[in-house]
Amino acid sequence: MPGESLEIRDLVVGYGSDAPVLNGLSVNVQPGEIVALLGASGCGKTTLLRALAGFARVRSGQILVSGRDTIDLAPDKRNMAMVFQSYALWPHMTAAQNIAYGLKIRGIRQAEVNRRVEAVLAMVKLEGLGGRPVDNLSGGQRQRVALGRALAVDPQILLLDEPMSNLDARVRFEVRHEIKALQKKLRITTILVTHDREEAMTLADRILILEGGQVVQAGTPEEVYDQPNSPFVASFMGADNVMPVELRPEEGAIRVLGTDCIEETVLPLGDFAGDRPANPAEDGGGSFIVHFRSDAATIGNGDAPPQDTLTLRGRVTQCSYPGGTYRHAIDVGGQRLIVDDPQHYAVGDVVGIRLPKASLYFFPVNAS
Repeated sequence: MPGESLEIRDLVVGYGSDAPVLNGLSVNVQPGEIVALLGASGCGKTTLLRALAGFARVRSGQILVSGRDTIDLAPDKRNMAMVFQSYALWPHMTAAQNIAYGLKIRGIRQAEVNRRVEAVLAMVKLEGLGGRPVDNLSGGQRQRVALGRALAVDPQILLLDEPMSNLDARVRFEVRHEIKALQKKLRITTILVTHDREEAMTLADRILILEGGQVVQAGTPEEVYDQPNSPFVASFMGADNVMPVELRPEEGAIRVLGTDCIEETVLPLGDFAGDRPANPAEDGGGSFIVHFRSDAATIGNGDAPPQDTLTLRGRVTQCSYPGGTYRHAIDVGGQRLIVDDPQHYAVGDVVGIRLPKASLYFFPVNAS
């Protein structure tokens, strides 16, 4: 049976007399969907999860689960389960006792508790470890216990608050895919809070970008990554190289005006990254900022750039090798840009940064 639908209407949540953390936020989640919340620290991601679970007081708005308002329900009456960043396990209990805890406080008979615990241990790949104290388990195993405790109560909505942030990279990769497989198998409606863009892209059916307690963009991972609707979203989704440019509209094209560090270039309209620029002529041209990702650029010296390419000129200030490619910090007119290239360039080298038109996101300077 799939999870239930979740509708959040005009939710306002704050602490004390301070300004609201969430201010009129609205979200719809379909049954069985997994939605990831992404955003900078303080944007309201965890506050939203805590409000859904009943751990944060709601000033106004509605939280509808399959049409039923749950605002006034106690946390254990909402048919939701939350997995915390810190695991929140009972250290004096075994893995099995932790998993059984939620079942016992619901008054379920011991025989049924035992059956469910064994089933959950198998589900989260902890067979044979039920009798082990949680303090004797690895981080990845503890995370599985926390997930198993949430799943044991058969929730219709699962809330995950950065559940893998305490795991090392290898274990995080493994647990990530296990959670995805379990969520799809059980068809639980799931809300995931994460600061890890790759985690959100891997796990989610949809991603919501939050800023200042509001959803500023929502869409599939492909839509949010390929078509950011603002400079904030572009930067958050990895296009965090930023360069100011002056644009002038021409017939079917835009002209990027030249400076000491920008080669004047005419770029035909169409096939830009995302939907930008749809038509700078509508804005009369003028001052724009261009965003691009470090792996979308290449470095070239001397040879003619390919067609439909914007070229910037700068000086290498730093070079490192993260593996597979060299990462260069390049000063371009006072802007620090990061460019990945298979070739090593030394500090002090003057280089050209080649930017294919399809890698460029243009926004007017007054865009939010």
